[in-house]
Amino acid sequence: MDCRDELITAQELADSLSLSVDTIWRYTREKRIPYVEIGSRQYRYNRQKVLKALSGEMPSSMIKENLVHYQGKKKLTYKDYAMIPEEPGFRHEVIDGVLIRDPSPSFHHQRISRRLQRILEDYFHETDPQGEVFNAPLDLNLSEYTIVQPDLMYLPGSRPARNNPVDSVPELIVEVLSPSTSRKDRVLKLNHYQSSGVPHYWILDPEGGFIEAYELLDGRYVSMVRSAEGIFSHPSFPGLSFDIDKLFSKPEYT
Repeated sequence: MDCRDELITAQELADSLSLSVDTIWRYTREKRIPYVEIGSRQYRYNRQKVLKALSGEMPSSMIKENLVHYQGKKKLTYKDYAMIPEEPGFRHEVIDGVLIRDPSPSFHHQRISRRLQRILEDYFHETDPQGEVFNAPLDLNLSEYTIVQPDLMYLPGSRPARNNPVDSVPELIVEVLSPSTSRKDRVLKLNHYQSSGVPHYWILDPEGGFIEAYELLDGRYVSMVRSAEGIFSHPSFPGLSFDIDKLFSKPEYT
């Protein structure tokens, strides 16, 4: 293949043009540059064709970063969000119309999430056979301008997932904290889950080794359980119990 026809990623294109990948996303969504869609939200670019497309607006050397303008230009909707290319190593969400870009979670984060998912799947299989437990990445549409990807969410049989993105209200949402998501999970997401009427919200802290379980009472979240050791149990989920230390434990390698 002629090198001039080589397809590159959004990050590679951004690096070659001294732009941020956010700017490449904006140009892609606005169809200001040519791209090849190789899969769902997966795009590739030909640098020469991109430069040619942009040359009618301004020389490539004069392209300036404009992320602040991009974020403030309008609130992003799901349609905008769905056009953002996937970026290896990052997870994307939109909260209040603003794009949130966080590093992908660590393997220990995923280990904890997977363990709890198995526990919840076994529990709800007995108590609500028609209900389902989903893990990220799966888009949850909370409002016109807020689309998130909870680490775990349980949709009861009475409110099944029928659309993509999911627009049913989960009975339970679980977020496993990462260093880059702690404030978002504790403040932004908590407020949106609360205002969306999600009955139960649990926060797991791998570093502190504790679980905090909130329950929606009179429209506000109340901390029902906060535990860092022993057996976790919850008054609203009778029969559900598990060892907290085992949930957060790390394997001992020889």
